[in-house]
Amino acid sequence: MPAQKKSLKLIFLSLFFLLLIIFGEHLSRNSLLPTLATRVDGSSSVIATSSFSLLQKLDEQLCRALGCVNRSVSNFAAWKITAVTLSPENAREGLKNVLNQSVLQVEIQNRLAIPVLFPNLEISLTDAEESEIKTIQFTPQEWLPTPWQESHPDFLRQGAPSGEIFSSALPISLPQNAAGYRVRIFYPEK
Repeated sequence: MPAQKKSLKLIFLSLFFLLLIIFGEHLSRNSLLPTLATRVDGSSSVIATSSFSLLQKLDEQLCRALGCVNRSVSNFAAWKITAVTLSPENAREGLKNVLNQSVLQVEIQNRLAIPVLFPNLEISLTDAEESEIKTIQFTPQEWLPTPWQESHPDFLRQGAPSGEIFSSALPISLPQNAAGYRVRIFYPEK
């Protein structure tokens, strides 16, 4: 009898802790999921990827049962700039182009296995001595392709889908002494 009571007590205690863990996950899901999210670019281990996939399935079941508020998060580490080129708008005009119009082509990817809020882009133009001479910033509404924005009207709230790659061509007027550039992504201070 005493062994049965201990066994029953252990089962109830285990169930209690399991329910506590499940409800804890549900209550802290908006900070827990982004922290544990794996990368879709192949840089996360197979074990981590399958564990996170299992966690997402559990989270989906809990959300169906208990309801959830899905919020995209701002996560700087989610983004990878995969390609950047800056070229004259009309290569034939070359040095004759007084306005020095150029096109910046940027390709960035959300590498996380969850949606992430869109960042801003910043282009720093430098002279031959690597001194910054001009900074240009683009909000998501300015750098995201218009057709993509039109097909995803709630993109600012829902964020970038997992693994999606975005390509943009942005017209830029370069100062005459521009010799180099840097591109970075950032989230503005609130």
